[in-house]
Amino acid sequence: MDVRHLELLRELAVRGSVTGVAKATHRTPSAVSQQLRTAQRELGAVLVEPSGRGLRLTPAGRLLAEGGEDVAQVVERVRGRWDAFRGQPSGTVTVAGLPSAATYLLPRVFADLDGSAIELVFTDEDVAERAYAGLVVEHDIVIAHSLTRHAPEGTEDLVTVELVREPLDVAMASDHPLAARDDVRPADLVDQEWVGVPVGFPFDTVRLAVEEKTGRPLRVVQRMRDNRLIEAVVASSRKVAILPRFTSPQGSGVVLRPLRGISTARHIFAVMRPDRAERLAVQHVLAALQRASLDAQGGRGR
Repeated sequence: MDVRHLELLRELAVRGSVTGVAKATHRTPSAVSQQLRTAQRELGAVLVEPSGRGLRLTPAGRLLAEGGEDVAQVVERVRGRWDAFRGQPSGTVTVAGLPSAATYLLPRVFADLDGSAIELVFTDEDVAERAYAGLVVEHDIVIAHSLTRHAPEGTEDLVTVELVREPLDVAMASDHPLAARDDVRPADLVDQEWVGVPVGFPFDTVRLAVEEKTGRPLRVVQRMRDNRLIEAVVASSRKVAILPRFTSPQGSGVVLRPLRGISTARHIFAVMRPDRAERLAVQHVLAALQRASLDAQGGRGR
């Protein structure tokens, strides 16, 4: 059995299409298709079958793809031991994730890696919660968030590590009437104009919780993705919004107040493919993320 065939089937399982495999492995789609035919001939089984305009794995193909995942994990485990034997982890570790969490995590991580043989490459991705799992196809570590203690949707077969619980607060201009209070209640917010996030993004569940608690719809006048843009709009108006506490604005004329009576927090997770989680360099970056998370909780929680 050629382990390269297992790797090919594993890639097809992860990427979902021949085109995706071709792009990731720097081959043409026709070359990938030819290699699939060769694998079927040598293994003596039908491994893929037509599905719409593409191909999908048969039960036999899925079984061997799972074997390819096992092989990949073993290879990365051995590579990690080799790095340890040589004295230090090395290589490039790609990280993707939401910018608002990376704001307080990455500076400490970069400082920890300074002088090491690890190169960290970060890509900011602000997507709906369910979309973060798909980013592990192209990245070693994905920083994702969930509004529950459970890992984000779609990560059930991935390695997930909770990094930090970050409170979500009500943001308003420093001269807003509600800013004089230590906290705000759901009833205080029903007559306010809101700057929200797109439907399906985690922060929108706070709006839904307030509406359920009060029995009143909130007036969402804008929906935006970028927290800094939301801060700027809130600072120059009488609008309110939900923002994460650890990236609270500094000197922007915005204050944060906890919301009483509703549990509002997001849970930040590191999400990895099982094989990549075995890499020693990835483990070192994960450990640095965990240390940065402890700093955030200790220095900014209240």
